[in-house]
Amino acid sequence: MTMAATPPDRYKAVWLIFFILGLGTLLPWNFFMTATMYFSSRLADPAEERIGGAELNITQPAQNQLQAKFNNVMTICAMLPLLIFTCLNSFIHQRIPQKLRVLGSLVGILVLFMLTTLFVKISFTPLTFFALTMVKIVFINSFGAILQGSLFGMAGLLPVSYTTPIMSGQGLAGTFAAFSMICAISSGSSLEDSAFGYFIVACVVIVLAIVSYIILPKMDFYQHHSAQSNKGGTEADATVEMIQKGEKNGVKTMVGDSPEGSKKEEPSVITIFKKIWVLALSVCLVFTVTIGIFPAVTADVKSAIAGTGKWNMYFIPVSCFLFFNVFDWAGRSLTAACMWPGQDSKLLPVMIVLRVVFIPLFMLCNLHPVSAPHTLNHTIHHPPPPLTTASHTVHLMHCPTPCIASPVYDHCSLYCQGFRNISTPHALDHTVHNPTPPLMTASYTVHLMHWTTL
Repeated sequence: MTMAATPPDRYKAVWLIFFILGLGTLLPWNFFMTATMYFSSRLADPAEERIGGAELNITQPAQNQLQAKFNNVMTICAMLPLLIFTCLNSFIHQRIPQKLRVLGSLVGILVLFMLTTLFVKISFTPLTFFALTMVKIVFINSFGAILQGSLFGMAGLLPVSYTTPIMSGQGLAGTFAAFSMICAISSGSSLEDSAFGYFIVACVVIVLAIVSYIILPKMDFYQHHSAQSNKGGTEADATVEMIQKGEKNGVKTMVGDSPEGSKKEEPSVITIFKKIWVLALSVCLVFTVTIGIFPAVTADVKSAIAGTGKWNMYFIPVSCFLFFNVFDWAGRSLTAACMWPGQDSKLLPVMIVLRVVFIPLFMLCNLHPVSAPHTLNHTIHHPPPPLTTASHTVHLMHCPTPCIASPVYDHCSLYCQGFRNISTPHALDHTVHNPTPPLMTASYTVHLMHWTTL
């Protein structure tokens, strides 16, 4: 088969465009994932509660239900649409043109990020803001899955090396988001102003990706390979070469006396899976461990030495997001230079299975304590020393404070106040032997058993 001379990729422009498009696929998700401080502040309860007419100033309030569940729900809302639309990509690309898939996804992501930027300046109740954020995450990752599948399909028209810029761009997306958050924090602006500028940067990058895609079809290098593919050129030649290997590739073929007489058959999904099942399960396990821990667990880890210093503000952006994404980017990019262990190595699945050990290791980190249900707004997290008597040892593990007017809270307030008045051991004059009624909450029951008074 005669082929026209392949034009060069001048200034690596096509390579750079695919890098920017790869950056645009995962940048939205990483910007949402990295902005945990902003979302946590929008979901927080009022910083001041009143107890018996006195104000209680709280410098580091305990997490409420929405804050505690945010990272977990965010991960689920991101991964499920990503999985569903990745599986549907094979059907979508047959029915929706490429330009509509790519441009439509990028424009949809841009609109959602513009809304996110606008919402920074609009006041919502915590529950409303939580619901709106999750809806945006679902749509953003749905668009991202369609965009990602389309980009890899476009890269398949080009030489194999043009898959690397997409992977590198996806790796840089997390690093760029983490670095942008660190710059926003170091600017000294308020959290609201920092988040506003942070999301505007994301909008600018997405606009850049849209412009890059519009320019791509005008590149001679891309036009040449796209035309060859439409005529059954380079991609078809590679398919014929694979098919003529017969059973070695798991594809049944009927080959005639000449290449023109060759009858090619599409390999079935089962045939393909039989050849890639080890690698497919390995990738599945890698993402199961990674997504199961990051960021749902790692974002709640607190520094044990930072205290109230500046490092406390930078600990999560640097230790959690920046470090993870820098090494993710390095791992994606280094595959262009070397691949160890190889895809047929028995060491590869063993090393991947061993990654499961990271789950208990991260669970043993200094995870931030989560408060009781919303009705118990404040909790004494460090229980006082037990009061030892001749017959009883009283442990008050969780003492709720009265924050609303109700007989139950008034009843509990009496005992809590009595507990606070105890400073040193004294002779016990009398003991209330009848236990108080249990305080029923959404998650556990607080029993004040055998409360001892002076």
